[in-house]
Amino acid sequence: MRLSRYFLPVLKETPSEAQIVSHRLMLRAGLIKQAAAGIYSWLPLGYKVLRRIEQIVHDEQIRAGHIPMLMPTLQSADLWRESGRYDDYGEEMLRIKDRHGRDMLYGPTNEELITDIFRAHVGSYRDLPLTLYHIQWKFRDEIRPRFGVMRGREFLMKDGYNFDIDRDAALHAYNRHLVSYLRSYERMGLQAIPMRADSGPIGGDDTHEFLVLAETGESEVFYDSQITDLRFGDRDVDYDSVSQCQSVLEEFTSRYARTDETHDEAAFHAQVPDARRRQARGIEVGQIFYFGTKYSEAMGATVVNATGARVPVHMGSHGIGVSRLVGAIIEASHDDRGIIWPEGVTPFHAGIVNLKQGDAAADAACEALYTALSAAGLEPLYDDRDERAGAKFATMDLIGLPWRITVGPRGLAKGVVELTARRTGDSEELSPAAALDRLAQIYSGV
Repeated sequence: MRLSRYFLPVLKETPSEAQIVSHRLMLRAGLIKQAAAGIYSWLPLGYKVLRRIEQIVHDEQIRAGHIPMLMPTLQSADLWRESGRYDDYGEEMLRIKDRHGRDMLYGPTNEELITDIFRAHVGSYRDLPLTLYHIQWKFRDEIRPRFGVMRGREFLMKDGYNFDIDRDAALHAYNRHLVSYLRSYERMGLQAIPMRADSGPIGGDDTHEFLVLAETGESEVFYDSQITDLRFGDRDVDYDSVSQCQSVLEEFTSRYARTDETHDEAAFHAQVPDARRRQARGIEVGQIFYFGTKYSEAMGATVVNATGARVPVHMGSHGIGVSRLVGAIIEASHDDRGIIWPEGVTPFHAGIVNLKQGDAAADAACEALYTALSAAGLEPLYDDRDERAGAKFATMDLIGLPWRITVGPRGLAKGVVELTARRTGDSEELSPAAALDRLAQIYSGV
């Protein structure tokens, strides 16, 4: 993409309503624009990041054997009355009536709707296990929306639902989701720590939240510092293997890590030596639940088991905050100049800065790089504007592309361009071909 033809409305000043880093930078870098309190338009640059994150989530869910679908944003209140949650959910649920006077709601979650789909089409244990998921916009009428996309009213979320014949099979689905989430977050450049949490209105006894440590986190967290040394890495896990998935769960949840809702001070001191006790803030970016037969019993979602008896299925619910992750990544990865995108989610793979627009050699070299990067399957953002170099560098730093190629007459006279890493600021002079090869190698492992 050529910046002269792109829509990138960057701001020089920080809007007064922005209270945290991610909100400030998302507004300044032209990722979002507020449409109403807690509701945002996603502008082209922000939309590209959102789609990168969404694709990672799809990749890892499908890798784990989960099946994508799509459910509507509006749901019938009758289903929620069946489960008993319509009156219990509270004022966060946006309740509406259609033109025929039927009670509807803008879905904050989809347990009832997916259970209704399941009970209409599945009747035998032979059709299990089954995990369905979708990525859809949701709405919760927060009393005080703030912090941009971190605590908005409208948000994009992946939620998945497993259906299993018994508790053991459902807990394997729980473990399978934990493994897939660890893979997803690391691909996004994040360390998201699974922490024992409260189930809230979803229900159930087994639940873990995934939290990214950040000063602006809404949750207070208590944890053993050893957990921050854990990495999933590129290990190959067989998702059908109960023992392998259980082993990963034990590895990542055996050390103390809890939110303030479930924190046990006595257990914290008993299990964690003084030197490893940590207290911080965390941003929730996902949660997994096992809630047994809570919804299947209430709504008649049963199957015939191997003995011919009809039994309620065991279920779990598993969410990832896709739009919230954009803010969480920025909170975890920025400096005083702007955003620093990890390679896995960057909107463009590299920026090209022409130091002397209109110079025949510089223009030709930039065009050649632009064409070569595109041919290699990478997306460059070429700043071809007739602007001074300082303004171009400031824009690139603000929007946070992980790599920048700087092209100017002086370097071209020596046959080189400058490749700069946004995260470290380190620069290296390379031939254009070598710079291309370096970027291709970097992104081959992403």
